[in-house]
Amino acid sequence: MTSTSTSDGAAERFAERLSATTLLRFATAGSVDDGKSTLVGRLLHDSKSVLTDQLEAVEHASRSRGQEAPDLALLTDGLRAEREQGITIDVAYRYFATPRRRFILADTPGHVQYTRNMVTGASTAELAVVLVDARNGVVEQTRRHAAVAALLRVPHVVLAVNKMDLVEYAEPVFAAIAEEFTAYAASLGVPEITAIPISALAGDNVVEPSAHMDWYGGPTVLEYLETVPVSHDLANCPARFPVQYVIRPQSAEHPDYRGYAGQIASGVLRVGDPVTVLPSGRTSTIAGIDALGVGVGAATTVDIAWAPQSVTVRLADDIDISRGDLIAPTAQLPATTQDVEATVCHVADQPLTVGRRVLLKHTTRTVKAIVKDIPSRLTLDDLSQHPAPGQLVANDIGRVRVRTAEPLALDSYADSRHTGSFLLIDPADGTTLSAGMAGDAFADTPAAAPADDEGWDF
Repeated sequence: MTSTSTSDGAAERFAERLSATTLLRFATAGSVDDGKSTLVGRLLHDSKSVLTDQLEAVEHASRSRGQEAPDLALLTDGLRAEREQGITIDVAYRYFATPRRRFILADTPGHVQYTRNMVTGASTAELAVVLVDARNGVVEQTRRHAAVAALLRVPHVVLAVNKMDLVEYAEPVFAAIAEEFTAYAASLGVPEITAIPISALAGDNVVEPSAHMDWYGGPTVLEYLETVPVSHDLANCPARFPVQYVIRPQSAEHPDYRGYAGQIASGVLRVGDPVTVLPSGRTSTIAGIDALGVGVGAATTVDIAWAPQSVTVRLADDIDISRGDLIAPTAQLPATTQDVEATVCHVADQPLTVGRRVLLKHTTRTVKAIVKDIPSRLTLDDLSQHPAPGQLVANDIGRVRVRTAEPLALDSYADSRHTGSFLLIDPADGTTLSAGMAGDAFADTPAAAPADDEGWDF
């Protein structure tokens, strides 16, 4: 292992170059047959992001089904079942770029049975495109996807009113749908909503402006995607460093080396910063930060690192630290608690019930837990809370209270989508049960006795 050193100036110059190449993660959502896959295919096709052999394969598949024009939905619907049924089942990820921005797109299913997949696709998205069929308007699944986007704190939501060609490009139809959806999404707390009338099949207002809707003066879908502000604000949040692995090479060259490897979830780490290791509460200072070097096996010693870099942190003191511990600035610590109240999207076929024993995975830490209460379930029609439902079934959104066997260092999801989220997992087979978004942690409680491996008594 060799090491070199970089100055703060070099790190700042690298950060400037990184921010100049913006990346937008976005997800598409909507009800069945609203045209999500066609919209994605149109975006890829008209922005010239489709390889020649891909387009030829789609044209061949379309002709074999008696279609003269290529079915652009086939560019994303890759599963055999998706092509046979004409629906999207799993999340399809696509990467494309224009001269102005790079994109990672998650095309999510529309059927209510696969709402859980929308949670997966939108969990890391900075923008959600919610499609609505202009003939049907806002339906229950539209409201469900808007609720999921709001709960996941997606900063920007685009309402794409699709199939305007089938309603003769009528402005009143678009205006009525946009007004209804905007009012609903605003009541959920969505901070920004932009409505765009489109025809994904014909290409109207997707990449090029439509000649059929001169009453609309806003951006096309691609123009909006290229210009919407992307706030990579991870570096402005309090530093959070979940430890993934402890590095002890024990070599003659580095006999006393002890480093803690992981990815910075948020914030900035600097050499000399006082930090606290959670949940133990022991304190130290950052003695060194090692980042990936240029050569094989080389490491670069830096004075500063920021999210989402993967680094190895060295501390001034020898502290008992293992995978799952969290290193954070002593002056900006998250709440540490064993009682977690959160909103969850239940994604498993088996229900989540009060008293169920689960595993809770938060960043790199996995602990035993028990579901103590399910206070309410969200009713999507009127956004009311159905009290004491007793259980949550697949695609339900509700509030839960969970007691963990060991303390967790949790931020509120409103403050951090990274360290405020967690998964509930079936300990028997590892199935993901629910995706959780932590609210304000309960008052700190005394540490409980270690959990009993058989009875889970804690």
